[in-house]
Amino acid sequence: QVQLVESGGGLVQAGGSLTLSCAASGSFFSINAMGWYRQAPGKERELLAGITRGGNTNYANSVKGRFTISRDNTKNMVYLQMNSLKPEDTAVYYCNADFKPRFSSGYVNYWGQGTQVTVSS
Repeated sequence: QVQLVESGGGLVQAGGSLTLSCAASGSFFSINAMGWYRQAPGKERELLAGITRGGNTNYANSVKGRFTISRDNTKNMVYLQMNSLKPEDTAVYYCNADFKPRFSSGYVNYWGQGTQVTVSS
């Protein structure tokens, strides 16, 4: 069983910063791409940032220059450093990753349970 568990969400004032963490656990061979998404009430889930196993990153225009994704392959962790937060960043933030199973080919995608980020004005 593979799990992704996010932490670090909370309430912050506009202009502030938060760092989200996501820990992967369970039985798997390796983790390929990892990413952070968010979903605000009444809106679709959107991709914010992705990172390959080798460290290549990509960002949504809405967070480029403010958010930074990083990962630690030795700890099976992915992080999202969020700076200059705005009220419109308020949402549930989800971690996502592609896992390579130990005994089969291909990759399996998993989601974390989400962590709430609320930015007050």
